[in-house]
Amino acid sequence: MNPSNFGMDTITLAGPLEAKLRASRAAGLTQIMLWARDLAGHPEGIDAAVRLVRESGLRVTGIQVMRDYEGLSGTLHHYKVDIARSMLEICHAVGAPLLMVCSSTSRHASADHGKIAGDLAKLANLAVPMGVRIGYEALSWGRHVNDYLSSWEIVDEANHANLGVVIDSYHILANGSALDALDGIPSHKIALVQLSDFMWRELRSPEERLETARHLRVFPGEGEHSAELSELLRRLYRGGYRGDYSFEVFNDDYLQMPPEAVAKRALQSAKWVTDQVLRRSLRVREGALFNAVETHLVPAP
Repeated sequence: MNPSNFGMDTITLAGPLEAKLRASRAAGLTQIMLWARDLAGHPEGIDAAVRLVRESGLRVTGIQVMRDYEGLSGTLHHYKVDIARSMLEICHAVGAPLLMVCSSTSRHASADHGKIAGDLAKLANLAVPMGVRIGYEALSWGRHVNDYLSSWEIVDEANHANLGVVIDSYHILANGSALDALDGIPSHKIALVQLSDFMWRELRSPEERLETARHLRVFPGEGEHSAELSELLRRLYRGGYRGDYSFEVFNDDYLQMPPEAVAKRALQSAKWVTDQVLRRSLRVREGALFNAVETHLVPAP
């Protein structure tokens, strides 16, 4: 695990795209998660935005975010597939290897896991010619899929090589989800890990969960759930995950700070994450080695 594993989400940084790219690079980060609106909404047009990203030297982690896609039918389904095609074209243009899909909040969406899995497999097929992978994330306020185990079960049912699950620490912490099921997800089926924390132990209502998610997240190492985050990270590492980590930290305070200062906080958090995984792993290995030596030296009774 090294700095190249970590990147910022542009939602965390204030200013125009140029400032966000510059701040991330200056902090020593090597990748960035973009939102489609970063490119489509650039005042000089999408081609100029793509050029800025490519000239920055930063690797693009992926593109956020396809919402309310799965489980629809009829005209709504066709409309969302058309939107998805446009987003895949944006991914292709900027060299993004991943398109994020959040679990639906639409009242029009079916709860049928087979239908959801089929829709995601269809999107994964559309993404193959673009060289883009689909990552499916469970929102903790999703209408029918709102925990990581459900999102993994759907990805597993879809059984498509171009589809993986996104593990988001905020939604796991917000739900108070048990971490044991992480051990059952093959590392190659984890498309991305998104990291953030928050400042209080519990979220007492759906409204508080949503408010915290959109305005009050903090970086790992800054919040109240460091123990849970450490366990999550170690489980993923022991399971063989060696992919990307993206700091998705929606925080109104950070948007009032210079992007360079926020990017430095991200780098500090990356060091905290690495320390939690590697230092603990080293202690475990040293303990195992000590026990083996002790067993070898002490004669059996």
